[in-house]
Amino acid sequence: MVRRPVSTSSQVQELVMAKMIQVTRQAAPVREAFAAEHLAELARQSLVAEVELTPKPGLVDRRGSGSHTDLSLDLMRRSASAIAPYFADMVAASQAMPIGPVLRTEVAAIGRAAEAAMLQVTNGSNSHKGAIWILGLLVTAAGCRYDAAQPEIIARDAGFLAQLPDRAQPQLVSHGDVVKARYGATGARGEAYSGFPHVVRVGLPALRAARKKGCTETNSRLSALLNIMVRLDDTCVLYRGGAEALTAVQSGAADVLIAGEPGSIAGDQAMRRLDEDLFLRHVSPGGSADLLAATLFLDALERNQHTVEEDDSLSEENNYGAN
Repeated sequence: MVRRPVSTSSQVQELVMAKMIQVTRQAAPVREAFAAEHLAELARQSLVAEVELTPKPGLVDRRGSGSHTDLSLDLMRRSASAIAPYFADMVAASQAMPIGPVLRTEVAAIGRAAEAAMLQVTNGSNSHKGAIWILGLLVTAAGCRYDAAQPEIIARDAGFLAQLPDRAQPQLVSHGDVVKARYGATGARGEAYSGFPHVVRVGLPALRAARKKGCTETNSRLSALLNIMVRLDDTCVLYRGGAEALTAVQSGAADVLIAGEPGSIAGDQAMRRLDEDLFLRHVSPGGSADLLAATLFLDALERNQHTVEEDDSLSEENNYGAN
């Protein structure tokens, strides 16, 4: 009798996923649109487009620093440029090996290097730590997909990669760990493990729906952000302001959408009230902002855009009431 070791379900899933990626690579030529530099640049532009989107409640934008005291528009732009080369390294790694534990460890190490570069350029401020995790996983998964740029498939592959163990991860207690222990919210890690539902099922549909209704690109992106804010248990908000602040963020964002969405008089008045409330509370929906950047990244891939389209708020008033 020949005895064979029994494989666990996770090992079987890993083998199936690796085989799928191997078949894809054998069947399809390398597409120039998925080159490392291109994906990294799209990721950088998505981060810049998110921070430049104006007006956003509680967040850094063209008007100022929102509820933050250690961040600015210029600093966020410099941070995005500093981490972009590391996104390219992640894509290059994904093109050299299948999705599996080795790639997970490699990408995690690159992500920690990106965090160090971010902290250096921001003098220690956390401008994009969550975005490095979220966009890092998505650009890596996109690099493996030469045959299609479907957001659902990329998000699924990125979620599978996130679930693999990072044996070299430092055992440090993060803000996310504190929030999870206190409130049960899983944050960016839980979002990735679940296949980015607030991007695929909330942000992207809201963005498409607003465009279909004829909204400007600015207001379409604001609508996507607000829809994410309504549904997300944002750990950035929970850490700074607790459950009461999260309720204020979610109900305030819902008020904007119910009043008529961004660009309407009533909607913009509700947005102003939410912005003032978050400023007084000193809270900022940073988790929602990271997921908006991910939404813009996958949207650009899906539409085969070579750039993330420039936010048209430059041609509008940079205050509430613009339409």
